[in-house]
Amino acid sequence: MIDDLYPATAPLASEEHAAFRATVRRFIAEEVTPHHALWERDGQVPRELWRRAGELGLLCLTVPEAYGGAGVDFGYAAIVTEEMARAGATGPLFYLHSDIVAPYLVHYGTEAQKRAWLPRLASGEVIAAIGMTEPGAGSDLASLRTRAEAEGDGADACWRINGQKIFISNGQLCDLLLLAAKTDPARGAHGVSLLLVPTHLSGFGRGRRLEKLGMHAQDTSELFFTDLRVPRDHLLGEAGRGFANMMSQLPQERLLVAITAVGAMEAAVAWTREQVMQREAFGAPLADKQTVRHRLAEAHGNTRVARAFLDDCLRRHLAGELDTATASIAKYWCTEMQFQVLDNCLQLFGGYGYMREYPIARAWVDARVQRVYGGTTEIMKEIVARSLFEGRRG
Repeated sequence: MIDDLYPATAPLASEEHAAFRATVRRFIAEEVTPHHALWERDGQVPRELWRRAGELGLLCLTVPEAYGGAGVDFGYAAIVTEEMARAGATGPLFYLHSDIVAPYLVHYGTEAQKRAWLPRLASGEVIAAIGMTEPGAGSDLASLRTRAEAEGDGADACWRINGQKIFISNGQLCDLLLLAAKTDPARGAHGVSLLLVPTHLSGFGRGRRLEKLGMHAQDTSELFFTDLRVPRDHLLGEAGRGFANMMSQLPQERLLVAITAVGAMEAAVAWTREQVMQREAFGAPLADKQTVRHRLAEAHGNTRVARAFLDDCLRRHLAGELDTATASIAKYWCTEMQFQVLDNCLQLFGGYGYMREYPIARAWVDARVQRVYGGTTEIMKEIVARSLFEGRRG
């Protein structure tokens, strides 16, 4: 039914993409949708789901085959994210693992690091998370307080880590944490480095699973580091290049959030169209009422516009041409529009829209965080504004 309103567009419309999309949909229908309500009560998805996704080749799709991935283009990863969003499956945050953490290893990892971690990420044996946000440093990554100090020599050389992270997705389940920490605090943003932290090590602690407004099946946690020591070769990339490397990878992260937003919008309009055709008021279907028809037409139009812009961003990204400012526009505009569209759709469900048994209610609540994580709307606008005025001062 969603396909009738929003068929696959050119970047994702090849026969190969269509066959892969069918596989993803079967996986969601069989392995995710029947169990998602239980996972929402549990506060996380089971490890078995990650291993099953790995068996079917749904994880780390862009990772080269030599390291256990499928070695395909980002379009396939976009399909997984899009179909999860259309199904309202906010629990399995595969894209964080596959399309945010894994690319850091691909781009900046040593050969030994790639061979140690990427095959296990692709199989679902290891679950990954990324540790950026801190209680006092959210979008301002240059203000990180977590420290990693170099200690020892030779075989005893290590990084001693102390600090805290918050709002970490996959935090309760993760086996590998990509950690942003200050290795040279005096240099500010230029003193930030990235480290690979196995979570079984002494000194690593998981705090409570945070009680969120929405996304109840997605585990989000506090993490603590108390004199945690990792070998010196667990540094990812060059020391002091962490901030620069994060900035280069953030456009893809923001594109993924936009993909999630548009997928959720498309599902919401499809659900609402079905609802207003079936439900009656004053002896006629709601779909016969002009005010209902016009509100849904507006939601549909906004969704089509969002899809057109997203597809342009996707084409640019596949060509290696998606810039930071455009990705930031996609992130803030699509997520702001997502909340507007879902709010209008929920209104057309009447009282039923406020019942959690209806997917529109869960999608509406889940949508709120989209305007916050991955960089708030306000930060996105500041990035865009800077791009407008670069080189025009003085």
